[in-house]
Amino acid sequence: MSDEMQEILNDFLTESTEMIDALDQRFIALESDPNNADLLNEIFRAMHSMKGSAGFLGFNHLVDVTHRAESILNKMRQGEMAAVPAVINVILETVDVVKAIMADIRQTGTDNNVPTEAMATKLDDVLAGKIGAAGPAAAPASATPEVSTPVAAPVPPTLGEILVEQGAATKEQVFDALAQQHQQGEQKQPLGEILIQAKAITERVLDQALHKQEKSPKTSEEDQTIRVETRRLDSVMNLVGELVLGRNRLIKLGGILEQNHESDPQVRALGETLTQLNLVTTDLQLAVMKTRMLPIKKVLAKFPRMVRDLSQKLGKQVRLETHGEETELDKSVADKIGDPLVHLVRNAIDHGIEMPTERHEHGKPSEGALRITASQEGNSIVIRIQDDGKGIPLDKVKAKALSKGLISEAELAAMEPREVVNLIFLPGFSTAEKVTDVSGRGVGMDVVRTNIRKMNGTVEIESEQGKGSLITIKLPLTIAIIQALMVEVERATFAIPLSSVIEAVRITKSDIKTINGREVLHLRDRVLPLLRLAQEFEIPVDPKRDHFNVVVTALGDRRIGVVVDELRSQEEVVIKSIWEYLESIKGISGATITGDGKVVLILDISELVENAHAWHSAAVPIAA
Repeated sequence: MSDEMQEILNDFLTESTEMIDALDQRFIALESDPNNADLLNEIFRAMHSMKGSAGFLGFNHLVDVTHRAESILNKMRQGEMAAVPAVINVILETVDVVKAIMADIRQTGTDNNVPTEAMATKLDDVLAGKIGAAGPAAAPASATPEVSTPVAAPVPPTLGEILVEQGAATKEQVFDALAQQHQQGEQKQPLGEILIQAKAITERVLDQALHKQEKSPKTSEEDQTIRVETRRLDSVMNLVGELVLGRNRLIKLGGILEQNHESDPQVRALGETLTQLNLVTTDLQLAVMKTRMLPIKKVLAKFPRMVRDLSQKLGKQVRLETHGEETELDKSVADKIGDPLVHLVRNAIDHGIEMPTERHEHGKPSEGALRITASQEGNSIVIRIQDDGKGIPLDKVKAKALSKGLISEAELAAMEPREVVNLIFLPGFSTAEKVTDVSGRGVGMDVVRTNIRKMNGTVEIESEQGKGSLITIKLPLTIAIIQALMVEVERATFAIPLSSVIEAVRITKSDIKTINGREVLHLRDRVLPLLRLAQEFEIPVDPKRDHFNVVVTALGDRRIGVVVDELRSQEEVVIKSIWEYLESIKGISGATITGDGKVVLILDISELVENAHAWHSAAVPIAA
């Protein structure tokens, strides 16, 4: 396949994938609002466009399936067929087949490997009225001829389609013209002009085709946007990260020069230039980050279909609500958060929301509610998943944790209810009575926490028995460049992500108390567990040191004090992964290079907080 044809094929796959992703959501919406003419027209246009593009590229199996689905949708638009669940089920199956065909095209370049005969037969049965209601859709009771919704006009064909249908040009000639257009880059000639220059058509034929074509106005967004491959954005982000490191190094050196040669006019000029460079680098960094930002609705798009299918499979009634869909997050975060969210949503439907009869017995509506909310809070994205189900039974969690040896009775006795609930994140934990294909293998929640930790995020659960559960996920806006507090322990420097820092206090040795062999600090009516970095990473210490700094860090409502020698500075750091090299070392999330050229380890506060609380839960009695 030539480069031009490959580019045309890539464009087709990208656009069709976007249409397919949108169709899942639109069909679910149509099921609850079957008389929505605008929604039907949008679905029809997407299917028609996909069929037309597939026809030009010679994907006959895809054309065959989409043509039948388009015919069903057209009957719905004309009011000749009702959008009943049985029909929607068949069209959703068609969407799944189309997804499989797309995957086949992406891998092999053809659509011949996915069987479509059974799907075509089922679609023919719908058209023949053997499945679903073949009669017209019921009109609203209040509808009158004056206010009834008009049927939208058919989707306007493209110029190439008109020319091929009229026999004025062959498919090959249109292909060649499209390939020439792609080769021209931004300064593209109109398709008609290219065909005239190639003597494929005459001006008179072009005028007739243009006159026949129903023009649809392009949105300003279409005219002002371009597609960029993700790997190119990743490359630019890496380069910006290196630029930030170079900027930090230059500012450090410039500061030293100013101290030593304050009166030199060239050094002052260098300082001004570095200030300007700093501003430009910061603006460039923000600009690149914004190009990588995606609305979270791209991640949430698959959930309406998933919730519908799963609730039908389990015999439950679940209503999905999504809020804050326009909240933006970095693409690298969006790519990694999808699987954890799937685990949590499946668990909420399987374990949380009850069967309709059980809900009635407890005075609840038969339909359960599952709400996903996203919002930006400071430099973090917060995603909340809430259900109104039966909640998490604490007694069962305690019994399971003890039976599996995941925790001791002494540790369990010292825990608050909220801490007990979060035991379900321990490896191998599951309260499922039996293993199903939905959940209950004891790996889901552990995978969720592990994946979220790798993004420097946190996840916590709140649950009230009989009323439901709330899962809160907190993620950084980006996982590439962060603000960090640089601290020092016996000449070893560490970086603490600023998003987890609450405050820093100066203390003396006498301020540190001991409870059952564990060090704590009494800070404003709160007993704060202490963690000495020197002890954590086995760094030799000076026993004569009397003054320390305590950095108070938080993971949700849990806090610890990280004991360090000195607070150095606040810096913008670029996170470099070190999983392959130092994976066995706990409490480290990555590394960075500072302005003076040193490699500094970045602390994993979530892991340190959890470890510290585990120690203190075991050591501190309830009365304390």
